[in-house]
Amino acid sequence: MRIPMVDLVAQYRDLQPQLEPAFLSALNAAQFILGPNVQAFEKEAADYLGVAHAITCANGTDALHLALLAADIGPGDEVITTPFTFIATAEAIAYVGAKAVFVDIDPRTFNIDVEQTRRAITSKTKALLPVHLFGQPADLAPLMALAQEHRLQLVEDCAQSFGADIGGRKTGAMGDVAAFSFFPSKNLGCYGDGGMVTTQSDAMAEKLRMLRNHGSKVRYYHDIIGYNSRLDELQAVVLRAKMPLIDRYNQERRRVAHRYNAGLAGLNVQTPYEDGVGLHVYHQYTLLTDDRAAIQQALTAQQIASAVYYPVPLHQQKVFASIASGASFPVTESVAERCLSLPIYPELSNEAIDEVCGVIRQALKA
Repeated sequence: MRIPMVDLVAQYRDLQPQLEPAFLSALNAAQFILGPNVQAFEKEAADYLGVAHAITCANGTDALHLALLAADIGPGDEVITTPFTFIATAEAIAYVGAKAVFVDIDPRTFNIDVEQTRRAITSKTKALLPVHLFGQPADLAPLMALAQEHRLQLVEDCAQSFGADIGGRKTGAMGDVAAFSFFPSKNLGCYGDGGMVTTQSDAMAEKLRMLRNHGSKVRYYHDIIGYNSRLDELQAVVLRAKMPLIDRYNQERRRVAHRYNAGLAGLNVQTPYEDGVGLHVYHQYTLLTDDRAAIQQALTAQQIASAVYYPVPLHQQKVFASIASGASFPVTESVAERCLSLPIYPELSNEAIDEVCGVIRQALKA
C-alpha cells in the first residue's frame, strides 16, 4: 500500500544509526538469553511505568498467561472480560483452565462496561480483566473498587496502551498485575515477538521470573512447572532504543488522530472518543460507519490501507461456542459490524492524513 497501516521501514531508518552499533555490541557480547539489555530494559520500563517490577517474556499472549498464573487463577475460576478484543485475552484465560465471562462494552470507548461487569460477578469470579483497547484506558477507578469490594484480582491487558495514563498513573501500574505486548506494530514494538508483565508485588514478581524460565530460580533446580518464555536479547536492544522516544511517538499518534478528527468532521462517521480522564495513545484510530464497505473500497483503490479490528467478537467465535452459547452483546456486535481502522503511526504526514480524509469524504458523497 502507498499509505500502509503502519510504516516500520520509516521508523527503522530513523533509528538505524543508533540500532546497528547496538546490535553489533550485543552480538559481540554473546549474552543472548536474559542478557544485560534485557535486564536494563526491564529496569527502564519499570521506572517509566512506575511499577516495582517489570518482567519480560516471549510475547504478549504469554504475558497474559503468566499474569493469570501469577494471580493464582485456575480451573473452576471465572474471569470477567470483554468480547471485543484480540483473541489472546480470552485464550490466556482458557490456558489456565478458567472460564471467560464476557460482558458488553461502552459504545464510546469500546472498553468493558463497568455496570455490566458488576452484574456479572458471581461466587466463582476470581478476576477482572479489562483491556485498554486501541490505546484508550479502561475506566479503572470503579473496576479497582469492584475488585477490592469482592476481593478479586485486577489484571490489566495493556497490549495496546504502552504510555497511556489515567490521572498521571500509567496503565499497567494500577492493577494487581498487567500484561504488555511488544508486537512490531505496537506503540512500543520490537522487531519480532516480545512481551512483559508488571506488578507491584514482590511475591508475584518472584513467581513470574520462575514461570518464564522453566520454574527455576537457580539453574537446573526447578520449584514449579514453568515455561520457556524469555525476551530475546536483540529484541531488548530494539526496545531500549525506542523507550526514550515513546512519549514522542504517542504525541505524534495523537497528532494524527486529532487531524483525522478535524478532516472527518461533519461526515456521517463516529470518530474515536476521549473521555478526558485517561490519556488515549491511539494504537489504532478506529471510527464507526454504516458505509464501511464503500469507504474501504475507495481507500483500496487509492492504495491506502485500512483494517477491521475486530470483525467477529469473541462470543461469536467457534472456539468459545461452549461458554458463550446464546450470548448476545448488542453494543459489541454493532461496533464489530461498523468499525474501521485507518492508518496511524508517528511518521504519518499531515498531507497523507488529509488525503485519507479526502478519499473518505468523496466515498461518502458517492
